[in-house]
Amino acid sequence: MVTLLLVDDQAMVRGALGALLELEPDLEVVAQAADAAAAVTAAAAARPDVCLMDIQLPDEDGIAATTRVLEASPGTRVLIVTTFARPGYLRAALDAGASGFVVKDAPAEALAEAVRHVHAGLRVVDPALAEASLFDGANPLSAREVDLLRLALEGMSVASMAARVHLSAGTVRNHLSSAIGKTCTHNRSQAARVAREKGWI
Repeated sequence: MVTLLLVDDQAMVRGALGALLELEPDLEVVAQAADAAAAVTAAAAARPDVCLMDIQLPDEDGIAATTRVLEASPGTRVLIVTTFARPGYLRAALDAGASGFVVKDAPAEALAEAVRHVHAGLRVVDPALAEASLFDGANPLSAREVDLLRLALEGMSVASMAARVHLSAGTVRNHLSSAIGKTCTHNRSQAARVAREKGWI
């Protein structure tokens, strides 16, 4: 029997996912969590074989949560299950230690097979996303550029960004200019949107 931890902030999604997976004779849901903190606690207590992790969680993203779950329960394998099929998320998830990455619109049978493969020590990646990741390349943005583009998504002015990150306005403009160039866009708002679509921020 493969034991499972389901992590998703939507109770209805968790319930549906659990019901589908428990139709399989060799899969058993032993714990559920609605956020990253609860996921870490549940992983430490239940020591599940596989954790199915969403990316969008209320307290922190599922990629950061993956690292914490693996620290709490080293024998657990993490399978990212998300609606956000973005190449940057795939790379970040695998770098964080995830064993697989599938999208939520996959058939139930495919998800069950992905769980079994991950449990067996194999890697599972959505084929279309793997292809996109291969051709889109790695995230070209620096950590500082990522931080500033996140603030740009909030509609923050350069002066406000500078105050938030404790840099001069000129330095912030330089970082934003670099990010705009790397994303082949015309302004910081466009750069932030492109970076988000690719899963870089």
